[in-house]
Amino acid sequence: YQQLHERHGIRCSMTDGYDCYQNALAERVNGILKCELLLQRPHDLLEARKMVMESVTIYNQERPHLALKYKTPDAMHRAF
Repeated sequence: YQQLHERHGIRCSMTDGYDCYQNALAERVNGILKCELLLQRPHDLLEARKMVMESVTIYNQERPHLALKYKTPDAMHRAF
């Protein structure tokens, strides 16, 4: 697995320790990507990149979060 990444110039990013909340943002964005946007395989790398950006946009601008009193991260950021 790691050799495959290395062969293609991909640097893996892993969390330190075993804190399950440390990677929550990435897991949430990946969940949106996998369950909502990747219902069909992207035609090319450009389309895949657009899907990733769309999942980040959905997370930041469209999905309210319980921990933020049902506001989006973007709305909370603008409030400050």
